[in-house]
Amino acid sequence: MGLRQSSTDNSQGGTEGPETEEKRASCGGCRGSAPGDNCSRMAEMQGLMERLENAVIRLESVLSHSHANVDSNSVNGVNDGIPPSVEAFDKLLHSAVAEYLKHSKIIGGDVETHAGLVQSAFQAQRTFLLIASQCQQPPENEIALLLKPISEKIHETQGFREKNRGSKMFNHLSAISESIPALGWVALSPKPGPYVKEMSDAATFYTNRVLKDYKNTDSRHVDWVKSCLNIWTELQIYIKEYHTTGLSWNKTGPAASTLSPVPVVTGGQCPPPPPPGPPPMFDAEPVRDDSSKNRSALFAQLNQGEQITKGLRHVSDDQKTHKNPLLRGQSGPVRSPTKSQSTGLISSKNIPNQTHSPILELEGKKWRVEYQDSVNDLVISKTELKQVAYIFKCNKSTLQIKGKINSIIIDNCKKLGLVFDNVVGIVEVINSKDVQIQVMGKVPTISINKTDGCHIYLSEESIDCEIVSAKSSEMNILVPRDGDYKEFPIPEQFKTAWDGSRLVTEPAEMMG
Repeated sequence: MGLRQSSTDNSQGGTEGPETEEKRASCGGCRGSAPGDNCSRMAEMQGLMERLENAVIRLESVLSHSHANVDSNSVNGVNDGIPPSVEAFDKLLHSAVAEYLKHSKIIGGDVETHAGLVQSAFQAQRTFLLIASQCQQPPENEIALLLKPISEKIHETQGFREKNRGSKMFNHLSAISESIPALGWVALSPKPGPYVKEMSDAATFYTNRVLKDYKNTDSRHVDWVKSCLNIWTELQIYIKEYHTTGLSWNKTGPAASTLSPVPVVTGGQCPPPPPPGPPPMFDAEPVRDDSSKNRSALFAQLNQGEQITKGLRHVSDDQKTHKNPLLRGQSGPVRSPTKSQSTGLISSKNIPNQTHSPILELEGKKWRVEYQDSVNDLVISKTELKQVAYIFKCNKSTLQIKGKINSIIIDNCKKLGLVFDNVVGIVEVINSKDVQIQVMGKVPTISINKTDGCHIYLSEESIDCEIVSAKSSEMNILVPRDGDYKEFPIPEQFKTAWDGSRLVTEPAEMMG
């Protein structure tokens, strides 16, 4: 270095040349100083420069060594490359999932935002599959901890739909919300593939609505539906090839540790899971409650006919949430989550650690009746023809709707009793269990979808009502006869035969 050489020359007592004079002039601290003072300052500066050069050399050496280790020993954070099962899952992410993300971005808005949550859920599953491919299967309680990141993403994806029920893209959000629990296949055995098919079928109710709304007007939404359903089709193919009887673990790998908080793969050790999140919430076979006593009581209550209204009380204005804001801050009951028999995980249809305020209010033209639990005197009396009623996640409750209303939707309710006068449109029952409906006046159509246990009491005026059902069981229609009701079951099984020119389908004979 020139600076180092000049200092050395001066220290040897040589004649100060033009270069030395220039350097002295450039340093204000040395101006006018004796030659000995200048040499001391220059020597100090030389030492600092040497220390800086040594530090830079050491830093470059460390970085170079670090990059060499990563390039030679690791691929995507996994020693010796990516396992075939994870590589196949990556192909699914780069094909079917990427196509869905592309069409979601084209539509934009809530659909695009929701797609980002779906992408995060698939990435969480990819991390879990990577762990399984490298490690031995841990005890059941440790598997639950490993699954928590996926559970959290599913919870977040479904929660987005619940927070945006007024969205114009609600059917799009619902299709994803109903099918995203398919990612819980990793917790099921021996046949996880059919479970994914079941979740995909659950989405078709809403994707059909999207097609109905946009089939002839906007092809972007048609393409979106195809890409959405294709994800689950491709996932079934992937499972059939690599995890036919359940998630495949590495029997010769190290144990999956759930104690270390640092998710890094080093020295053959399996990556530990991320910090615990909310409890897992995958759909598995739920434990059915013995509801015979509650059902009998509800049946007896509904069977009173017009006398049922005598036990109801009128809800005054100060008790209505839309007229009394203070009631909106009150917490509703906390429900215990349902545990899976096979894995100990929490069902996604019973989201844990959630507290909701009960709602009974008129929002625009919609009556919202939500999160009512064990309330048997709910009444909606001031109705108009243009209004609709939306009943969501009500449990062990009874509601009466007086007057004439446009339509009624019952969604995700259990042990609900509904009594209404007249509906000019349709009454829909979706994703519910043990619902009792009594028609006091007239209704043209009642639709039942994905519901277990639905009993409908028709009035004399509503005998001509059409009942449309799909993917439901334990459905019965009760028709008035001589002051009492006679029960008729709705067929659940059908037989189809070729008559030479077309398929003919008719209900199967029900024994007994």
